[in-house]
Amino acid sequence: MNTNIVVTNERQWPIAPYPADGSSLGAGQRSYSAAAILDFPTLMRILHHWRWLVLGAIGLGLAGAILVSLLTTPVYRAGVTLEANPPTVAVSDEQSRQQDSQSSNSFDFIATQVGLLGSRAVAERTAQELNLANNPDVVAQEAEASQRLRAATGFVQGGLKVVAPEEGQLIKFSYDSTSPQLAALIANGIADSFINTALQRRYEASAYARNFLERQINKTRSDLERSERAAVAYAQQQGIITTAGASSDGKQSTSSDTNSLQGESLVQLNSALAAATARRISAEGAYRQALATGPTGEVNSAVLPLRQEVARLKSEYQQKREFMKPEHPEMLSLQSQINELERQIAGQVTQASSGRINGLLADYRAAASAERALQARVAGLKGDVLNLRGRSIQYTILQREVDTNRSLYDALLQRYKEIGVAGGVGTAPVSIVDRAQTPTFPFKPNLLLNLLFGMGLGLLAGIVSAIGLEFVNDTIKSRDDVRRKLSLACLGAVPKTAARDSFVEDLKNPTSIISEAYSAIVAALRFSTEEGMPKVLLVTSTRSAEGKSSSALAIAQNFARRERRVLLVDSDLRKPAFKAANDRIGLSKLLTTEDPLQDHVVETQHVNLWLLPSGPLPPNPADLLSTGRIRKVIGEARDAFDLVVIDGPPTLGLADAPLLAAAAGSALFVIESGKTRTRAAIEALNRLEATGTRILGATLTKSEESSGGYGRYGYGYGYGYGAKGRIKKTEILMIPHDEDDGRKTPAEAEV
Repeated sequence: MNTNIVVTNERQWPIAPYPADGSSLGAGQRSYSAAAILDFPTLMRILHHWRWLVLGAIGLGLAGAILVSLLTTPVYRAGVTLEANPPTVAVSDEQSRQQDSQSSNSFDFIATQVGLLGSRAVAERTAQELNLANNPDVVAQEAEASQRLRAATGFVQGGLKVVAPEEGQLIKFSYDSTSPQLAALIANGIADSFINTALQRRYEASAYARNFLERQINKTRSDLERSERAAVAYAQQQGIITTAGASSDGKQSTSSDTNSLQGESLVQLNSALAAATARRISAEGAYRQALATGPTGEVNSAVLPLRQEVARLKSEYQQKREFMKPEHPEMLSLQSQINELERQIAGQVTQASSGRINGLLADYRAAASAERALQARVAGLKGDVLNLRGRSIQYTILQREVDTNRSLYDALLQRYKEIGVAGGVGTAPVSIVDRAQTPTFPFKPNLLLNLLFGMGLGLLAGIVSAIGLEFVNDTIKSRDDVRRKLSLACLGAVPKTAARDSFVEDLKNPTSIISEAYSAIVAALRFSTEEGMPKVLLVTSTRSAEGKSSSALAIAQNFARRERRVLLVDSDLRKPAFKAANDRIGLSKLLTTEDPLQDHVVETQHVNLWLLPSGPLPPNPADLLSTGRIRKVIGEARDAFDLVVIDGPPTLGLADAPLLAAAAGSALFVIESGKTRTRAAIEALNRLEATGTRILGATLTKSEESSGGYGRYGYGYGYGYGAKGRIKKTEILMIPHDEDDGRKTPAEAEV
């Protein structure tokens, strides 16, 4: 329905991206970047836009997967499971320790077995044991035997797949072939050949060790005989006589002086001297202790009765002293008895101590004499032993060589016996757990896997192609592209409709999609600056046929319905969008004359909407627009009308649009969705901003974001003039654009 909207002059909050001071971004502040941000919404929009391409790529991938599955020869896979066993046969102790270490590190051992399983030697042995060189299904029979064997070996290696276990000791391998029987046969043959090869390699290693030990034993035996003869000859020459002596390991030792007669005598004398010295020291200590101490316990026990009698007499003497004087005869008799007993005790003690000390002194002197005799004999033997030691040095060297050769000979002989008993054959490094069975179903082609792979590959190719085409065709397609690529506010998007000749009817109907879209754009323009809607607005675009003329008409008509006096100016002096019946009036005439504005303005069939046509086409439009007359005309129109909407020419390639933008001061940039390239739009905006023009925002026309689409339109006006000075109303007629080059085909309107 129609509603009257009053536009006030109150200050409104701006929605265009401009600083608070009203200045524009300035020239050169916009830059083109092909590497646009590819976020999830953008990706979804690209996939929706190129959905048929993506679906076609997926279908092509599925068809290719089916075709490959049908053309691929079936391949059968037979698998074998082996268990790795640590080795148990060792040629030497060092190798045994190495094998124990290898067994503890099962990962290295299993990795070694996996490498050996895929070796050429195993493959060649398998080909020989299975006689694959003479199998026509494996190799061609025209070649020589050696060439057929090499070909069969390559055939076995080509189908073998060995899988190293991540843990445990189970090794799994498989063999692929176009024949299920041949796959199972070769897989089992590889397992048998691998075990036989390992055993043969082990036996060959032990045989080499036996041969080596035989040579070493013969050489060591000769060295032992030579060294023994040299030692015996030297002992006879020097008169060295050794006694049999054994070391801790049971072997004869000649490294000590005790093995000679002189050495043994010296050892015995040293032992006797040590014993004599100990006895002398003990006797001397006992003698000195007897001198220092008193009577011994034996002496005390011998005089004990006398000491008891002395004690009894002293007690009796003390009792009688209480009533008798010491001069009393009885007291003197007791004292005499006591003195006699004490004299006897002293004599007995002295006699016993003297006999004991004399005995100890005799023992000490005998021990010292024996010690001195032994010391003299030891000193005499020392010279003989030292002389023998000097003559035994070379003999010791020769005897040590004999011992070394004998030890080496015994060790080699013992190892040779062990190898001879073991025969070099022990437990095989691997054993078969599961043999290969003849497969009943082919391993490949796997139809389901091929279909999934084909679909995934097709989807990936479709997405990559869509993104590639999207960036190759770098056009503005959505509101987000306007904001992100141009750094410009998108004031609205006009949907694309199916009909080509209903644009005017859609504008007349306020509930139509077109009217609603332009109503939203008009509402956004009212909030584009702090002062609200500017009084002069230039509508331009990057190139022609983008919908700027239709947008200018729709904006002008929308404001006219809101009781605003609106003047629509057709400023395209090269390819005008509107044509009057009388071509003697228009903008080009105003720029070349001093006529008043009202003489060239015509009234349309829409209330409150007037039109200033372009007028006759001049030969130099840029020169006309570069004069100061255009500013006067726009200023006169600003004073006479509430709103002046200027339908400008395209920006790129011409100087007209920047000149008009500089005179108008504000501009609305029209972009055709899916047609206008980003680089061209940025260049056009930079040219406009270089003049100081304020870009209020952009309008996206023929958008497919919310509608199925609409046709491409141009517009024409028919004008008729009656009496002189009178302006007659004209009707707006829809004139379609030429589909090839975008040129407008003006048609005169009936008056």
